[in-house]
Amino acid sequence: MTPMLPTESGGSTGEPNPTGEPNPTGEPTLQPDPAPQPGPTPSPAPPARPPWAPPAYEVPLGPLAPAARATIRPIHLALMVVAILAGAALFLSGFSLGARTAGNPGTPAGEEQLWGPFWDTYHAITERYAGGEVDQKKLVEGAIDGMVKALGDPYSSYLTPEEYRQTLEGISGQFEGIGAEIGTQKADGTDGGCSELGPDCHLIVVAPLDGSPAEKAGLRPGDVIEQIDGASVGGLTVDESVRRVRGPKGTTVTLTISRNGGTPFDVAITRDVIVQKEVVTRTLAAGAVGYIRLTGFSDNAANDLVRAVRDGVTAGRRSLILDLRGNPGGFVTAARKIASQFIASGPIYWTEDAQGNQIETDAESGGLATDPSIRLIVLIDKGSASASEIVAGALQDTGRAELVGEPSFGKGTVQQWQPLENDSGGFRLTIAKWLTPDKRWIHHTGLVPDVAVTVPESVPAGSDPILDKALELLGGRASLDRAA
Repeated sequence: MTPMLPTESGGSTGEPNPTGEPNPTGEPTLQPDPAPQPGPTPSPAPPARPPWAPPAYEVPLGPLAPAARATIRPIHLALMVVAILAGAALFLSGFSLGARTAGNPGTPAGEEQLWGPFWDTYHAITERYAGGEVDQKKLVEGAIDGMVKALGDPYSSYLTPEEYRQTLEGISGQFEGIGAEIGTQKADGTDGGCSELGPDCHLIVVAPLDGSPAEKAGLRPGDVIEQIDGASVGGLTVDESVRRVRGPKGTTVTLTISRNGGTPFDVAITRDVIVQKEVVTRTLAAGAVGYIRLTGFSDNAANDLVRAVRDGVTAGRRSLILDLRGNPGGFVTAARKIASQFIASGPIYWTEDAQGNQIETDAESGGLATDPSIRLIVLIDKGSASASEIVAGALQDTGRAELVGEPSFGKGTVQQWQPLENDSGGFRLTIAKWLTPDKRWIHHTGLVPDVAVTVPESVPAGSDPILDKALELLGGRASLDRAA
């Protein structure tokens, strides 16, 4: 198939003839001479000049001289040949350009030169490739893939039809795989900002999902994935790596992991159907503190969180903990709904498009815990990304909550999913930056917690220093009702 680019259509170029009637051929039409009148024979008149001819100038006739015999010297002949060849070359080049334009409808007017190499390559492959049958649909999909990759954005990617369907399954909250959020990290330890994996761009585990095979196998946030089933991840993108990690339920994938710069080791993980429970609730400090852990940002997650907040407020709890640790994000609409449970009015976030236009997204009305007397603490770490940072950033800027824990991941962009026609898959594209209510852009830097907690590399089983600090700030004791 041919890429559908903007096209322009032109109208008829025919002009009226001398009588004013339409002439579809665009050529001049002569009218018959008037009938002759009787009278003396006039002297011969000069031939009539057609109406389209240029004005004639009268020149007196002189004596006729015998015609000189033309002689053509070799140098003249050579120049004539060069001129003819040059003219032919110009004609052919003009014909070639015209043929290219006519043969590639959809090329934007004025961009023929820009698109010329693309069409030359496409036509050369489809017309002259001798290595086998050419699948034109795959050629076009490959060209789209190359365009998106040329952006160098790890969050923009092309997906084949099968990949697009798998991704939609993931968005719905159910897929087959190991259950881990995967991202990139630069060699200097900073998060994000690289697209192709290699020595300067590492594939890392952002966070294993609760109860997932990845968590049961012992994967931790920050683990570097060096190989998948014995094959290096070098040269792959994050999405390509994720597709290799995923697979049918019951099959096994082996990841080669490097942790804290130590010796790489293999972890075999049996894939399963991953159904993520996105809201987990319990009470702490003898029932005085309501604890809500959010692991995703689907529409269902937002609705479940609203119910959890309502239950806590109805029970009379005046202290709440919202745990966003390890939450990789999701829909911005869900982020707005969740933040609006605690912020009564004003902006939740801003978006800035490619032209620099900034649009404010305000809180929804009817929040259940907007009363400032209800204390709120939000827990974050380096696995808190995207929509998690939208919520945490809004609560921090408005002074509605304290952030406790570690700096967050630092993803400050918004992507849009775009399906393509003719079963050609789709792509996701970064379409905007998002900013906190105070218009901070936290991309690659993350949110800095109000109360920082350093988590040791070796944490005893059952202990949680970040949660302990939050309870301490609320005046509760972590030892009470921890597993309720």
